[in-house]
Amino acid sequence: MSSPAATPSARLQRTRAALIAAGLDLLVERPIDAIPIDDLVAHAGVAKGSFFNHFADKHAFAAAVSAEVRADVEAEVARFNAGVADPVERVAGGMAVAARFAQAEPRRTMVLMRSLGPATRWTHPLNRGLKEDLDAALATGAVRPEARETGLIYWLGLCQVLMVHVLETVPSRDGAAERLAAMLAMGLAGLGVSEARAQVAIGRVLLRTDA
Repeated sequence: MSSPAATPSARLQRTRAALIAAGLDLLVERPIDAIPIDDLVAHAGVAKGSFFNHFADKHAFAAAVSAEVRADVEAEVARFNAGVADPVERVAGGMAVAARFAQAEPRRTMVLMRSLGPATRWTHPLNRGLKEDLDAALATGAVRPEARETGLIYWLGLCQVLMVHVLETVPSRDGAAERLAAMLAMGLAGLGVSEARAQVAIGRVLLRTDA
């Protein structure tokens, strides 16, 4: 007995998933401007016209691929920070996860770095967790008032630089914990976190990272 035909929505989902998978492969080696749409659809095994059923252009496509990877990172951050109440420790935990993700998933990290979309706005859905943690830290006076406007951009930038550094040093883990601790200390100081509170948060994060 033959299986029922796939619904249009199921076919659309499969096509989009195939295109995203092709992007994850091709964007490792080349930026989106160097990848013809013909290469993308050929790699995905779909018709060229189907590309435009899902994406307005190549840059919208690259942003969607980046969002897929970023969503995975944010899911890891949520798991790592589950049960942690201190917003400063949660912010620090996000950086630790970014470094660990870059170490474990260098190809996907490269894609994320190559195709970052406009994801630094406070209102961007993928920034909700970091925004909530910074808001909580602001409410208790743990970070400086300027973090209300620029804290999210600042922290995302530090995490991205650290991920690039990890890519440059893969597969070596020499000094990784020390570098992470130093980055966290500098980063939290920049947010205005007191040295004593920062050191407590960093110590707790490093313990969880090693667990």
